[in-house]
Amino acid sequence: MFFNAPRILGLVLTTLLSIQFASGATYQNPLKSPNGSDPFMVYNNGFYYLLTTTWTNIQITRSTTLGGLKTATPKVVWTDSTPSRSGNFWAPEVHFLDGRWYLYYSAGTQQCCDNQRSHVLQGGTDLWNEPFTYAAQMSNEWGIDSTVLTLPQGNYYVWSRFSNRSLQSIFIAQMNSPTSIGLPHLISEPTNAWETVGGAVNEGPAALQHGGKTWLTFSASYCWTASYQLGLLTYNGGDPLQQSSWSKSGPVFSSANGNLGTGHNGFFTSPDGTEIWNVYHATKTPGGACDGSRYTMAQRMNWNTNGSPNFGRAPNLMTTLQGPSGE
Repeated sequence: MFFNAPRILGLVLTTLLSIQFASGATYQNPLKSPNGSDPFMVYNNGFYYLLTTTWTNIQITRSTTLGGLKTATPKVVWTDSTPSRSGNFWAPEVHFLDGRWYLYYSAGTQQCCDNQRSHVLQGGTDLWNEPFTYAAQMSNEWGIDSTVLTLPQGNYYVWSRFSNRSLQSIFIAQMNSPTSIGLPHLISEPTNAWETVGGAVNEGPAALQHGGKTWLTFSASYCWTASYQLGLLTYNGGDPLQQSSWSKSGPVFSSANGNLGTGHNGFFTSPDGTEIWNVYHATKTPGGACDGSRYTMAQRMNWNTNGSPNFGRAPNLMTTLQGPSGE
């Protein structure tokens, strides 16, 4: 039998290159340090876009690879001199709604932190090249860490504010438009022991959807503790504005391998759309941290046999990991 060695070698190399391309380039955590707090990421038109809490303004960093975010130069997309919203810019997120980008964030006065309110900026169709303009304050009450959940019933605004029992909790409201919401409804209060370490806190909600199921992660306990960690709300169907439509479990993701206070996460998809990734912050500060010492980490999500999310554990920093599929 005759073998064409050069042709076989070429096929092998092509196959190996295809596998490498599909599995993604390697990367190491952290992706951003310092000021890697409260990360949010989205993959759009060939770029990863990363937003974090940078306190005095809102910045976006982009790169064609996950690892490239480590050295990419951030772009300042918003500052504000209006006294009521001129400082303490926290937890920015971008969402594509009704054909354009909207940037949700919380901000308040220069003095932290009793005056925080939730706001939204309106962008265009190009996340990087078109400017943002101020659109609206989303609620008159103290509120932080807003995100958007999309269900067949419509879009829902989910954020952290205080309940009638003065507990920092997770609320949800139906969105009338990208810049207006309906009445708030409580869906989670911090009542379990793992939600009350150092203080009773539920904050930083993030929507996760996979296999026809919907969840909301949230961060529990006080951020100045190493027990700041993720809990999970599972949507069981019915009216998402009703607390009875959600069931709580946790903690589902906690400090590990020297990464403390692993929380305030978000989710993004791989370039080829086959994987969901978890982006979150952590700190090396022994007692936990709420400041700029927190750094951004990312890792691929896995799934249990019953379809529920498996978050794994935060890896050691500088471990070489396989990047998102399709890079």
